[in-house]
Amino acid sequence: MSPLKTTKWLEENISKVKILDATWHMPNSNRNAIKEYEQNHIKSSIFFDLDKNSNQKISLPHMLPDIQNWEKIVSRLGIKNDDHIIVYDNSEVLSASRCWFTFLYFGHDINLVSILDGGLKKWKLENRPLSNETTSFKETKYEAKVRSDLVINFNQVEDNINKKKFCLVDARGENRFKGLVDEPRKNLKKGHVKGSKNLPFSKIINSENNTFKKKAELEKIFINHGINPNEKLAFSCGSGITACVLGLASTVISNKLPVIYDGSWAEYGLK
Repeated sequence: MSPLKTTKWLEENISKVKILDATWHMPNSNRNAIKEYEQNHIKSSIFFDLDKNSNQKISLPHMLPDIQNWEKIVSRLGIKNDDHIIVYDNSEVLSASRCWFTFLYFGHDINLVSILDGGLKKWKLENRPLSNETTSFKETKYEAKVRSDLVINFNQVEDNINKKKFCLVDARGENRFKGLVDEPRKNLKKGHVKGSKNLPFSKIINSENNTFKKKAELEKIFINHGINPNEKLAFSCGSGITACVLGLASTVISNKLPVIYDGSWAEYGLK
């Protein structure tokens, strides 16, 4: 089952799903995701704060929380285990994919968590209804189950340089991957993990409406960047956001759940 849902599908099924606005902007963007949500959002959607709903005990940005905190976060959002969740964003980095992946990591049924293809950009282009009303909901008792096989850590990335158990794919732009420009976060080295491949996430998106390219085209793009979409892959980026965009694309191609290096360059670039 594709993790993507169309704007038409959502408008027709809006009363049957729980909708999350997971917009997140790069720190240097001068945009405020919460204020934008308050001004207009898809009716009955709830704002999902990627920074606040992450691991607050470590200094790395928006890393996965522990299971107890995740259960509290989702319960407070009024979401139940059998709810079909639709995630969208209004972000240049397609941050909804990170929220989608987090639900998968904590065991939500893959058929019950989807991305709105094109997000708010496409929704607005089609003049579909918007709201500025706050959504009210009752707290639930959500139960999570960690899928530890969906995440790799620094040691596994280091070990893989020689053992080559998987292909690490970096979603950052080419200039950052090649170390030609400074990283947006301070104190990080320039460059990339030795042996990793580069596929900038923007290559897999239709810029005019933020939709994902079709399956056959995605497959071709992966292959053209030296990546076999059917081999064992893991995805990295600056801080774990756009890695999930590539992860979602790989799921469209292969129907396999993605594997993410959660620390990404925010961690690796400090070493």
